[in-house]
Amino acid sequence: MKINQLMTVMLTGMVGLSALTANAQSDSTKVIKHKKINVSLSFGDKEDSVKKAEAPKGRFMGGITFTRLDLGFSRLIDNGSFSLSPKNKFLDYRGIKTSTVSFDVLYFGYRFNPKFKVYIAGGFDWTLIRLKNNITIQRNTPDLTYVEDPVNFSKNRFSSSYVHIPLNFEFRTKENDKGKRFYLVLGPEVSFLLNGMVKQISSERGKQKFRDDYDFQPVRVGGTVRIGYGGIGLFTKYYFNDMFDSVSQKGLKNMSFGITFGLN
Repeated sequence: MKINQLMTVMLTGMVGLSALTANAQSDSTKVIKHKKINVSLSFGDKEDSVKKAEAPKGRFMGGITFTRLDLGFSRLIDNGSFSLSPKNKFLDYRGIKTSTVSFDVLYFGYRFNPKFKVYIAGGFDWTLIRLKNNITIQRNTPDLTYVEDPVNFSKNRFSSSYVHIPLNFEFRTKENDKGKRFYLVLGPEVSFLLNGMVKQISSERGKQKFRDDYDFQPVRVGGTVRIGYGGIGLFTKYYFNDMFDSVSQKGLKNMSFGITFGLN
């Protein structure tokens, strides 16, 4: 499926679900039940309340959401090593400023019982690599190439953005006296490339942005594990296929880890 078609499907779903949730109040969640299907507009850990009895029967659920916000760090793995090989040394990056951001905007699933549910989601994912070297990654090339620049970049960021579709298996404990519970969420994920971007800032050239696919994988496959308590947790993601669709970068993969907000 092409990206524009995928986005059309997602937007159509959002419009349809918006119609179902048009009467949502200003509080965090409004639940509409019809024929045992639970549709909600949610922001964070508000799917169930400690004041609400645990439902023993299974039920469908879905809706527009802003949950599972992942903020963390990204790392490149060069054929099993965190050290880049000579052919990939031009991608040397500043670890503390190389980050990832992702979140879900749609979900649909089935809760089998109060402790287990399965759901598929849709959202967006960014990987932001802060390059150390004064180089410019080239656009419209058959392979990932670069040129060295005679300027000193105060920022030289190389990034990718994807639409991601995770399939999550969620296990959770019973609520405690504070209305909190522990979570374990894991599952595979497929992502579709939107675009790549180089953003540079220098005194000589000012601020510049260049967009291209930059040989990023058009389809990325990975897996995610999250553990948490209440609405906050930790996550790690690993992508099984190569980061770039180029011969020279064969075996170069990426992973990320950090904090998750809005577990539910």
